[in-house]
Amino acid sequence: MRLLVLGGTRFVGRAVVEEALARGWQVDAVHRGVTGALPEGAHDLIGDRTDREQLARALGDGTWDAVLDTWATAPRVARTAAEVLQGRVTRAAYVSSRSVYVSMQAGRGEDAQVVDGDPDADATDYAADKRGGELAWLHAFPDVLLLRAGLILGPHEDVARLPWWLDRIARGGRVVAPGRPERGLQYVDVRDLARFSLDALEQGLTGPYNITSAPAHATTLELLEACVEVTGSDAELVWVDEADLAAAGVQPWTQLPCWVPETGEDAGVFEGDTSRALAAGLVVRPVEETVADTWAWVQEAGVPKGRPGMEPGLPVELERALLQ
Repeated sequence: MRLLVLGGTRFVGRAVVEEALARGWQVDAVHRGVTGALPEGAHDLIGDRTDREQLARALGDGTWDAVLDTWATAPRVARTAAEVLQGRVTRAAYVSSRSVYVSMQAGRGEDAQVVDGDPDADATDYAADKRGGELAWLHAFPDVLLLRAGLILGPHEDVARLPWWLDRIARGGRVVAPGRPERGLQYVDVRDLARFSLDALEQGLTGPYNITSAPAHATTLELLEACVEVTGSDAELVWVDEADLAAAGVQPWTQLPCWVPETGEDAGVFEGDTSRALAAGLVVRPVEETVADTWAWVQEAGVPKGRPGMEPGLPVELERALLQ
């Protein structure tokens, strides 16, 4: 297989490139050349994809068996790429998000209602941008594979959710642990997302797939205990009730990464129906493996800061107040 990746130097795109190279595929990746290097063996196509002319120059006269796109902001950029690649690629995949659903109601699958999106729009909000990206690729490739990922963890995670937990627990002492210890989590290791994506492209799968584990693949307790184990820390997990977290104004996802309340609009975020992807071959590795491999990467690369505006972690004063 000859694969084109739009991106390839960061998190999901990087994992896809590494998986494809491990299979012996030929891999070309379009990127600007400013946010890191591709894994050895991949071919750089340098250019800013937000500029149609630069993208066209980077692609040259190449053709590919498949393309995978991870674009997450202005849908018009995804549409430009899809249009430029029409007639030059056999199969297409777009890494979208479960955020495109209007509601995170428990038990809902790919037939759930999605938000409005505009394939010609500039960046607005994440959900609309991802839906717009889906529509952009659907316009040019009606049989596109839509990979609606949930919470993504694993090595090279630049959102820095799991790296923040590992770093905080490694520092030891009393650590705020959110909500109910046995709360089930639903996520996907980035390498398992990459593996499923390439398997699906090989098999010619099309349409939307919710790419995340079965509900309760792990619990909050198991995730945080795995962090304690791999770091060798003396950290003490102090479980704080969700009512107290809400009263203190703790922000889900960011200030306490990988946690959202069990009530309210996000109550079903870890209870989605992923049976379609699981039946098609998605396998998510044990949480202990994801945590251990992420810790090994953090020790080598350092703790990432997170993406602008999404920097994770509890402010020191807020953590102190919760622990008291």
